[in-house]
Amino acid sequence: MSGAELCLRGVIEGFYGREWDWAARRAYAGYLQALGLNAYIYAPKSDAHLRKQWQRPWPAERAAALAELAEHYRSRGLSWGVGLSPFALYQQYDGPARRALRERVAGIDALGGDVLALLFDDMPGDIHGLAARQADIVADVRAWTNADHLIVCPTYYSTDPVLERFFGAMPARYWEDLGVSLDAAVDVFWTGPAVCPPEVRADDLETITALLQRRPVLWDNYPVNDGEKASRYLHLEPLPGRSPDLPAALRGHFCNPMNQAYLSRYPLGGLAALYGGRCPPLNALFSPQLAACLARDQHSFQYQGLDAMDPDDRRRLADEYTALGEEAALEVAGWLRDEYRFDPACLTG
Repeated sequence: MSGAELCLRGVIEGFYGREWDWAARRAYAGYLQALGLNAYIYAPKSDAHLRKQWQRPWPAERAAALAELAEHYRSRGLSWGVGLSPFALYQQYDGPARRALRERVAGIDALGGDVLALLFDDMPGDIHGLAARQADIVADVRAWTNADHLIVCPTYYSTDPVLERFFGAMPARYWEDLGVSLDAAVDVFWTGPAVCPPEVRADDLETITALLQRRPVLWDNYPVNDGEKASRYLHLEPLPGRSPDLPAALRGHFCNPMNQAYLSRYPLGGLAALYGGRCPPLNALFSPQLAACLARDQHSFQYQGLDAMDPDDRRRLADEYTALGEEAALEVAGWLRDEYRFDPACLTG
């Protein structure tokens, strides 16, 4: 495994709920390339074969689609990978579990990607020796995988206290022990000072960089809108609140987009701008008619949200966007009709 000199920056499809379709995933290869970004990780929480049913290989149809997607990205010179979340594997990492993990890693490697993300996020964590157990798993995966880049997401991936409320008290010295135990070639995801921080600056990362003994890869939870509250909004500003000194403090940077793939293209332009590229204007991404509608409604969609809108206005706007016909307009119309409402069941899949 090599490639530590490359700063990966792009998209991680790592949200809960309604996942992207294959056409959108393919289309992102050209979009990322045009922006000067270089990577995409497939890790939707709705894919049970990556999480609760991680030991089971994908059905043949999905495996074939993923292999084709990997080749599509590779042919454009982009990095492509998979995020595997072996749910609570560290609670009993014995011989059978180790063999099952090795087989699963081999199946993922067979797709031909060059990035493997090993994700321990959103799992119970109040376990003695958690860092050591996870480090043992990572060491095995690093020895087995053909991927050039291995990125780990810790169970506690931010200083946000919400993580301990949901997943239990973090073991003492968790980050320090993980930093000492992981090989220097292994990268670590971090979301910043909160799970969904409005701002991230370079000095927000100084402490965790020292504890992990490496610069983190930012898992940037913007413009993602998959939560109960966030799903009531469309995040359409281009990556706000990220300071210009941030790239120098990172090993990589992945944005977690909205459930609305085509709409996410505009806010993701801010990631390109942060790394010296250009954020495309609305009228470069969408038809003149749709660009005008989004410019008119952007503030309302981002800051007022569905629940503050008059029902008659929502219906009228949904009809207006539907009439435009293009993919992003249909995503707006679906959102206005409450087709993206948060389903708590998605958290237990």
